[in-house]
Amino acid sequence: MAFRDYKKEKPVDDKTFDIFRQQFLYDKTALNEKIETRVENESWTVEKITFDAGYNNEKMQAWLYLPKGFKPPYQTVVFFPGSGDIYSKVYDPLSINTRVDFILKSGRALIRPIYKGTFERHDELKSDLQEPTVFYKDHVIMWRKDIGRSIDYLETRKDIQADKIGYLGWSWGGFMGGIMPAIEKRLKVIVLNVGGMEMNKALPEADQLNYLPRVIQPVLMLNGKHDMFFPVETSQMPMFNFFRHPKRG
Repeated sequence: MAFRDYKKEKPVDDKTFDIFRQQFLYDKTALNEKIETRVENESWTVEKITFDAGYNNEKMQAWLYLPKGFKPPYQTVVFFPGSGDIYSKVYDPLSINTRVDFILKSGRALIRPIYKGTFERHDELKSDLQEPTVFYKDHVIMWRKDIGRSIDYLETRKDIQADKIGYLGWSWGGFMGGIMPAIEKRLKVIVLNVGGMEMNKALPEADQLNYLPRVIQPVLMLNGKHDMFFPVETSQMPMFNFFRHPKRG
């Protein structure tokens, strides 16, 4: 099995990281957004919105859930899901009720971008695991741009508090929560559910290790003591400790 000793590995220096960060830039061109459909539920309304992605002249879609019984503008949570989304071909808007509808019941909105390689945007991506390939690196960059364009869209809406946007990562999304907030500073608070560090390597410019110390937002990690994929001592604690970088105290 792959293994990495994160007590010995060190993130790149700030100068190198600044070079890495440039790869995530994109032109903030017109979104050309369109509300494709709207679904009503007892406690929420969801809109499927399509808009221009930040790469390859592609269109992407996001599902924006709005709570009922609360007054806008809403604080909003950007959701990054578990790896099951990679193996699913069609998104079911009702699936939100099984795990994260508590966000809507709290009076917050939730946006669920359809990330490159998942659901209707399915491609050759086969796994959520890091790997030292350009293919994987390119997907990390696209996922960041998917989040960026989704926030760009939120900023156009009067019913959204665009300065109060959070991130909720679930498993795979918990792992990616060690990368995305380091690049996208419009995410103001981070909650990671069963996240950690992986034993697989990636190219340095896409490796989670090099991004963790640059996440400066408040972070809440929620983990299980007996997690076999993200063990406490070798995966969870290193992630937690890299967040608490000595330069930030």
